Amino acid sequence: MCLSIPSKIISIDENNFATVETLGVRRGVSLDLLPEPAAVGEYVLIHVGFAMEKIDTQRAKESIEIYEQIAKQMRAEEGSVYESMEPRAGAEN
Repeated sequence: MCLSIPSKIISIDENNFATVETLGVRRGVSLDLLPEPAAVGEYVLIHVGFAMEKIDTQRAKESIEIYEQIAKQMRAEEGSVYESMEPRAGAEN
């Protein structure tokens, strides 16, 4: 089983490589496996460096909210081990 957190596309270059943001962390991913073109501002699900699926904004925000609630509960139960999962200040959803 794979857990994928929605990532927002920040930019796309001429090689179909995107910069995405996931809970305040930016990274590069390939868009080559998507069945249809993606655009800046859309959300994707990523697996091993490839965007696998586009998802709508509402679904993405709901998923991010659930993930943040789970992380908050885990931190409360187990302490600082999960602090690194917390979104960075100023991260845009």
